[in-house]
This record gives sequence, structure tokens and C-alpha cells, in this order.
Amino acid sequence: MAEPGGGAAPEGSAALLLLEAGGDGDAEELVEVVDLEAPGPDDLASEMEDVDLEEEEVAWETEEEDEGVEEGMEVQDDSEVTFSKHTASVFCVSIDPKTNTLAVTGGEDDKAYVWHLSDGELLFECSGHKDSVTCAGFSHDSTFVATGDMSGLIKVWRVDTKEEIWSFEVGDLEWMEWHPQAHILLAGTADGNSWMWKIPGGDCKTFQGPNCPATCGHVLPDGKRAVVGYEDGTVRFWDLKQGSSLHVLKGQDGHQGPLTCVASNKDGSLVLMGSVDCHAKLVNSATGKVVFVFRAESVVPKPSASESEEAESNSVESLGFCNVMPLAAVGYLDGTLAIYDLTTQTLRHKCQHESGIVQLLWEENSPVVYTCSLDGAVYLWDARSGKLISEYRGHSAEILDFALNKDASIVVTTSGDHQAKVFCVQRPDR
Repeated sequence: MAEPGGGAAPEGSAALLLLEAGGDGDAEELVEVVDLEAPGPDDLASEMEDVDLEEEEVAWETEEEDEGVEEGMEVQDDSEVTFSKHTASVFCVSIDPKTNTLAVTGGEDDKAYVWHLSDGELLFECSGHKDSVTCAGFSHDSTFVATGDMSGLIKVWRVDTKEEIWSFEVGDLEWMEWHPQAHILLAGTADGNSWMWKIPGGDCKTFQGPNCPATCGHVLPDGKRAVVGYEDGTVRFWDLKQGSSLHVLKGQDGHQGPLTCVASNKDGSLVLMGSVDCHAKLVNSATGKVVFVFRAESVVPKPSASESEEAESNSVESLGFCNVMPLAAVGYLDGTLAIYDLTTQTLRHKCQHESGIVQLLWEENSPVVYTCSLDGAVYLWDARSGKLISEYRGHSAEILDFALNKDASIVVTTSGDHQAKVFCVQRPDR
């Protein structure tokens, strides 16, 4: 994932200021500010005559050092706890659902750790991975924790004894998720297969997709069906007991690019799917029919020729349903958060981030949506008004994943800065 770049313009060159007028739809104006009183070469020469170059060199070095310290000091840290055992980017995080006191994180250092949210103290290391740990999560009752690495090695640990009780190797891992009511683990791989295991027994079932990666998947709330999205833009609804395909969405019903994310509403009657084609499709899970297509074009104006390259890289990165109002949120790589009204199937609010959205999550019991971004911040949005409630900072690199506890009082983030952080969310209505 590319980090947002850009250095300062050299001194003496024209500085470019981007002035963005407030309000939706207002044009952005690019203004070039030129230092009209820049000294000419003769002035510079006369100034240089009296300078002791050795002293000046020392002064410049000191200035640069001071500047670096100053930049470091400017990093705002709103977090309560920092977990810093990882030695490379931290890719994934999950909070234990039963007690909400433990987190599991996995990283590029081939490590996964289970640790206490209250103080960041390590409970145990999930050792033995040989590749980046990209998936990690607790079972519905917090009895087990599963960790999966990119090469397809999946391990399950019993939390109370801290012991590994099961492992299995599949193809390159794309996604992994626990069943919402049982000790059953599901995963999707780059060969197009989806897998289901009973834990700890290991009874196994496979669901064969097309000959391309199963890029995302989700077990529906009834626990009887799963929806899986594939790199070729197709989507399959699977009957977990029978092992058979209930619905296949392809062609016009599918997507025109790889699936990136999938979510369902609370009762599982509706499924929302997102893709690199910038579309989010709302599907009736009982019939497999597309109810509506939310298109990025209706959110983001068509790009000019100069912006077309950037626009091509836009995609749906994350999405989800509100539990308490008929709303859905879609987060785009270009930084747009779109709040849709499901009743009227219209865009209700557009909330703009300066950097791309990595993931979004809804609060369990209120119309508040959380987003994390490539700029390293977590944002809270009121979906009713589209207004920003608050933001939390502390990372010096992009956030790669985050998790919310049940009452949405705690956010745990992971980042490219090798750290995981715990933020306590203060809200006036609590």
C-alpha cells in the first residue's frame, strides 16, 4: 500500500497553495504564490562575502537536526496504550468478543500476539508463522484465537491455556473469518477455494469457486450461508451444510473487477458488495437479485483528463450497514465516505477525507460510523448529519486495520509504523 508522499518545495521556488473553498461542489482554486522580493545574484554575492563558511555549515546542520526533533514532537498522540512488540507493519487486529479485554494483532514480522487492552501487556505469542500474518480473530465466545499468514498456514490457539490446538496449510490466504455461533473457521484462498473447518476436530469442507482468488468472504448472521467474492468479479452464495452454491452473480449482476469487501445487515436479508470497479451492489440474499447499484460517479464528479490516472486507482475499500437506521456506508480509496439511505436508495451525505479510507465500522447501537485512513487518523462521523464528531491521532504512518469494542468506547488500530494503539473514545452522549 503506497504511503502518501510529497516533500516541501525548495526555498526560492514558487510555492503552490491549494485553497479549498468550503461546502460541497465548490471549485478548488490553485493559486501560485511567488516571492517577488527574492534577492538577485549580486545581492547574494555581497551577503556571502562576510560569512565564515565553516561556522555557517555547522549552523545549517544544527538547524536540520532541530527541524527533525520539532517534526517528531509535532506527532499528536491521543492513544491511551501503545503495543510495540511488532518489528514491522501491523496488518490486522481483532478484539475478543466475550470480555472485550484482549486484542490479537498480526504483522509483516511473521508474528502474532495476544495482549491486554488495558495496559498493552503480552498474554502470549502465537509463534510458528513463516510469512506475514494477515488474518487474526477470536471465536464467537473468545475460547479460541486463529491466526493466518500469507502463505496459507492457519493456526488456532486456546486462549485460557495459551496452547496451539490445531493447524492447517492451504494455498495463499486471502481472508479468514469465524462462524458467528460455532467453533467453525472459514477461509478463502488464491486458488479460488473457500474452506470450512470444525475446531478443534478439524473436519473439513471445501467450496470450489472459479479458477481465481476468493478475495473476500462473510458468513451470514443465520450461520447457514456464506457469501464469497472473487477476483473475476463474480459472487457466490454458499449453503454451508450442503456445500452447494445457492446463487451466482456474474456478468451484469457481478462486478467488472475484483471484489474487495462484503458485508450483511443485522438479519442477513441484505448483502452489500464492493469492488475495484467503484461500484457497491446491494443484493437480496434470499433471491440473489441485485436490488440497487451505488456508483462512485454519483458521489465523485467525473475526473478531468489530468486526474484520470488517479481516478483509475479509486476503488471501494470498505462498507457496512447501520444497525439502528436504514443506512449504509461505503468508503473509497480516494477518501470519500458515502452514506446512503437504503429506503430511498439515494446518497444522503458525502464526507471527505484528505487520504484514502482503509476501513469503516459502524457503532453497534447508534448511527455513528468510524473510518480509518492512510493519513494515520481515526474519524467518527454522525451519519444523520454527515458531520465529523471527532478524530483521533497517534500513528506516524497509515492505519492498516482497526477494531471497535461492543459499546464503542475503545478503538484499537494497527499501522505501518509497527505499532498497535488503543484509543478511548469520549462522546458527550455517554
